[in-house]
Amino acid sequence: MARFDPSVFDAPGGSARIRLDARGGGTFDAVVQGDRMRLEPASGDRADALLGADVGTWASMAEDYQGGMDAYSTGALLVRRNLHLAIGFLTATSGSTEPGRLKMGRVETPMGSLATLEAGTGDPLVMLHGLGATKASFVPTIAALASEERRMIAVDLPGFGDSVKPLGARYHAPFFARSVVGLLDALELDRPDVLGHSMGGRVAIDMGIRHPDRVARLVLMTPALAWRRSRRWAPWVKLLRPELGLIQPTNRRAVEAVVRRLVPGAENAWVAAAVDEFLRSFLTPRGRAAFYAAARQIYLEEPDGPRGFWARLAEMSPDALFIWGKRDTLVPIGFARHVEGVLPAAKHVELACGHVPQLERPKELHAAIEKFLRGRAKPV
Repeated sequence: MARFDPSVFDAPGGSARIRLDARGGGTFDAVVQGDRMRLEPASGDRADALLGADVGTWASMAEDYQGGMDAYSTGALLVRRNLHLAIGFLTATSGSTEPGRLKMGRVETPMGSLATLEAGTGDPLVMLHGLGATKASFVPTIAALASEERRMIAVDLPGFGDSVKPLGARYHAPFFARSVVGLLDALELDRPDVLGHSMGGRVAIDMGIRHPDRVARLVLMTPALAWRRSRRWAPWVKLLRPELGLIQPTNRRAVEAVVRRLVPGAENAWVAAAVDEFLRSFLTPRGRAAFYAAARQIYLEEPDGPRGFWARLAEMSPDALFIWGKRDTLVPIGFARHVEGVLPAAKHVELACGHVPQLERPKELHAAIEKFLRGRAKPV
């Protein structure tokens, strides 16, 4: 296809098959080999990623590169299996050559290769995803906020998505924070704004504590925080070794059934795509080990004492906006009062949602982010 731009498409291994379903208009496979792509009739069930929309939506996406993200955000475009490849296909066939167009990337850092998704120009906002998620969880935020004034950069943290998954890494907040600093160095970003969701929020906090000279402002979206209540399972969790994930027998059908029972709204297209992203990493030995290690570190983090989380949180110096979900069962809004006691200057926004505001309350979330970033001067 003449519109295919390999410079913004990242296919791990150099090849990919993306299935395109034009409902009522046929089904085709886009086959990528190196820097070339060809269309052929759909064949078998070998596709790495699936894209489905009606003929009208496909036509609008062909005319406007932003149309793909808008269609995805509204549910008019169904995306399944590998979101990295699916979104990459949309960007690579958009026909756009303008600065700030949506693009996939791969950045070499001291930690290893990190996969990115970015759009826009201007002041950078680096986005860090939650436990088990990937950079694709920020597609709604990129679609809403990327502009000539704002460069949005979402990254797969080490151990997740399409980034390196080093064996033996601790996968705790300091490890991830060092990885992000390495990314900033590779991208030649001095002090960007940083947004973190859930586990990514905890990583962003660590950057504000350990690397304040590399962060301008922080947006902390339902951030993972150390529990103040008793952790009765801690002695047993300490005995569990994440490395067991390397040898754990894993049946996709069985794991998928369990995950879909545990995740609320798994029938929703957005949630189903997020489950696909989780499974894509978790069903690999290194992905499982990384997930177990990160979850273990979150649960075991010491809340109190001179070097406990809440004492160190007081050392966080960048301006910060905390965003809470009133119905969040993973990071209850009750944490807000503890944060207010430690960081009285921080801003807070409460949304009528659960743990994932960018999917549940996107308009309110993105308005709050814009207001905070525009209302507070960026440090020189």
